[in-house]
Amino acid sequence: MSDIRFDGQVVIVTGAGGGLGRSHALDFARRGAKVVVNDLGGSVDGSGGSSAAAEAVVAEIKAAGGEAISDGASVTNDAGVAAMVERTMSAWGRIDVLICNAGILRDKSFSKMELADFTAVMDVHLMGTVKPLKAVWEIMRAQNYGRVVVTTSSSGLYGNFGQSNYGAAKLSLIGLMNTLRLEGAKNNIHINAISPVAATRMTENLMPKEMLEKLAPEYVTPGVVYLACKEAPNGSILTAGAGVFAIANIYETEGANLGTAATAETVRDQWAKIADPAGAEAYVGGHGQTQKFLKKLAE
Repeated sequence: MSDIRFDGQVVIVTGAGGGLGRSHALDFARRGAKVVVNDLGGSVDGSGGSSAAAEAVVAEIKAAGGEAISDGASVTNDAGVAAMVERTMSAWGRIDVLICNAGILRDKSFSKMELADFTAVMDVHLMGTVKPLKAVWEIMRAQNYGRVVVTTSSSGLYGNFGQSNYGAAKLSLIGLMNTLRLEGAKNNIHINAISPVAATRMTENLMPKEMLEKLAPEYVTPGVVYLACKEAPNGSILTAGAGVFAIANIYETEGANLGTAATAETVRDQWAKIADPAGAEAYVGGHGQTQKFLKKLAE
């Protein structure tokens, strides 16, 4: 089969000054895309800011013969996001791909976490995905083409001690994806999620050095590039790390029809049947689940 190429396409990558975002931006550029390298340049907790990191990635792309521009807007800033999109359209006239990668960490156990830290993480990961996505949505609809990749996490899918804010934000992106995959389909807009495990500033203190060496960001990027290509699926959650790729799904058990007279005690007594994984199914979109529910009522 032919190589995946992005010739003539414009790709925005948020949080692209280092780590995963940098790796994604470089590979898109190698494959012919014009790339907007967005990065606030702040610290891991979101404080501060500098354009140096984004500009360094742009320099790498240009040195290799590619086209790129840097952008230092915070993904939480309405005016900054609008200006980034306007500048991109002025330069290249279209936006084909949005990779939502920007993120921060403010880890603490829930009992010790300040609400400000919860809000800040939600703002960057959730609204910092929603705002760029909203800014490019009508452009993609008018083009009848768009590809979006949001960045979720195992902390959201499965939980992780000390990351209630991060986990809540990351799982919320799956709810966003599940709806937008339906709304965008008629205009050939596909949206998918990547759940990466990689050695970045955000993980360097969480794992031993020998493990981090096996988790280079470059080992995740192939999955992101595929999720953003013309042949991409729609509504998939792709886990990726160290060259290993898998699909994560939300499953529902076959369940049990306990009738409208069911009590809490009925639920307790039938819990084993309700929770029995035999016959469990994964659903993409809500229609199959609704049909299953109605079928169960008819039994």
